[in-house]
Amino acid sequence: MASSYDYEDSSSSRYAASDAGYDPSFVPDSVKTFVVHLYRHIREKNVYEIHQMYEGGFHRLSDRMFRDTPWPPVEAIAPFVDNDHVFCLLYREMWFRHLYARLSPTARQRVESWDNYCSLFGVVLHGVVNMQLPNQWLWDMVDEFVYQFQSYCQYRAKLMNKTEEELQLLRQNDQAWNVYGVLNYLQALVEKSMIIQILEREKEGLEQFTSTDGYDYEGGSNVLKMLGYYSMIGLLRVHCLLGDYHTGLKCLSPIDISQQGVYTIVIGSHISAIYHYGFANLMLRRYVDATREFNKILLYILKFKQYHEKSPQFDQILKKNEQMYALLAICLSLCPQAKLIEEKVSAQLKEKYGDKMLRMQRYDDEAYAVYDELFSYACPKFITPSAPLLEEPLINRNQDAYRLQLKLFLLEVKQQQLLSGLRIYLKLYSTISIGKLATYMESDEATLRSLLSTYKHKMHAVNNDGSIISNADLNFYIDEDIIHVVESKSEKRYGDYFLRQILTFEDIISKLDRVKFD
Repeated sequence: MASSYDYEDSSSSRYAASDAGYDPSFVPDSVKTFVVHLYRHIREKNVYEIHQMYEGGFHRLSDRMFRDTPWPPVEAIAPFVDNDHVFCLLYREMWFRHLYARLSPTARQRVESWDNYCSLFGVVLHGVVNMQLPNQWLWDMVDEFVYQFQSYCQYRAKLMNKTEEELQLLRQNDQAWNVYGVLNYLQALVEKSMIIQILEREKEGLEQFTSTDGYDYEGGSNVLKMLGYYSMIGLLRVHCLLGDYHTGLKCLSPIDISQQGVYTIVIGSHISAIYHYGFANLMLRRYVDATREFNKILLYILKFKQYHEKSPQFDQILKKNEQMYALLAICLSLCPQAKLIEEKVSAQLKEKYGDKMLRMQRYDDEAYAVYDELFSYACPKFITPSAPLLEEPLINRNQDAYRLQLKLFLLEVKQQQLLSGLRIYLKLYSTISIGKLATYMESDEATLRSLLSTYKHKMHAVNNDGSIISNADLNFYIDEDIIHVVESKSEKRYGDYFLRQILTFEDIISKLDRVKFD
């Protein structure tokens, strides 16, 4: 097992930790052992051992020896792995990921990482890749590819304080992390892997994709197939960063996220898929879909997060968890859907955002400010895909895309703020005349009729199939100036309630049995 390998190397650890004597091309014995074993396991298609080394050994060595320095360059380790081209590309992918996580990459390193991804994906798309890699690694590859694209767009848009050398590098490498290049690679992986056809055939019982977790147990390779699968989630994320929510959801549509699937095996891909799916639906006013999926993933994290405490992704899991509670608070404030929320999730939501949600129910500037705050905290880091003009005056443009999306969101909130007041009155009555409601709303009848039409419009959205769906928790119709209100009945979950009470009573009885009376 990987854990039995002796990666500890006290002399080299001291050497790496000493800045004064740090030699970037020096390869400690523990790193030699690591790369040799990893190379051998990849050659042998030993997925279990690869996973142990990738998830365990790599991060332990990083913490112990490369906390604030890069790993040895690929040229230094290549002789120990037969100068294998594909392994060296995989090593560099990990090398750059570590660099981004622990240090601050230079402009040249950002471009070099792009070149490495181009070479790696080029081999996968056009070569013969005869290996099996863990799903976690393949997901991390796609996830990091999109992250570095996002990071580069943010870096490129911050023009103030850039040196002339950095500006020159940007001019010379204008195709690096080009939005079309990024989208083309992800789309090419989807198409070449035939993953959409595989998922279609699985529905007909002709494929065993989900039951095998995407692995090939007949001696083949899972690399192209799984990169194609995860690229659909990557495309959703890229389109969300660009503000193109329709296209993003269309890219994800071959994956049925209402069911357990291969995307749920790796918690990072599970959370990323649902976070971006929910956010895209929120921006398209499909509040019910967003609320339903946020509720499910938050309940899942609540139940299982303790099993991921030692995972390198744990901090990211917690951050996305908090962001999704904020997005759920927005969804429920714009479109109350209490019947869709599990009791445990509801309790957490009240604890985190109870006060803010009460303020969001009002239609004043304070409510508007809370929407602004929660959206700014929970939204993706939007990007402008086109390169800025590298001419004087040099100003920062990295916030432009975020400000535009915030403006559009707050415009929607502004349009809906009066609706919360209307909803409160409609929930109080089964029938009420338009004149009477207009008086309560302090408006004239013509304005109220317009507001009622707005409510109907805002509480309906168009789904992916092009059909109109309702988000409303209540409905109404007007007959001869009388508004008739029909409120949807929430299903009471008696089973959950009684199970909790039974467990509580059993606990009380067991405690009483242990009590000894004098």
